[in-house]
Amino acid sequence: MNALRHWDGVKWTLYAAVIMPDHVHALAQPMPSPEGGAFNLAAILHSVKRYSSRRINQLRGTQGSFWQDERYDRIVRDEAELHKHWQYIRNNAVQKGLSTHPGEYPWLYEKGRESTG
Repeated sequence: MNALRHWDGVKWTLYAAVIMPDHVHALAQPMPSPEGGAFNLAAILHSVKRYSSRRINQLRGTQGSFWQDERYDRIVRDEAELHKHWQYIRNNAVQKGLSTHPGEYPWLYEKGRESTG
């Protein structure tokens, strides 16, 4: 979660994220880059994956690849779609039986809810 939140407010705005046992969901928007355009989402995610895989391997005493190379991006086009994806992330752990309420799940982050994640 620290790796996901590292670039929040710097290279992207992270609205919500959940870390599941076998995958991660993040609802984020790349921020404007000083060079024009926006920061590259693929580069941000590569940085998050690189740092977190090194840290996880270090804690486990292992080496090698941890994350798959692929990612699935979606463009959120309006507020209703934003709400739909946010709710999916919020309820993912409950739907998978990992908690009975979203606020109980320790690997959930929601912007503006400092008690989560």
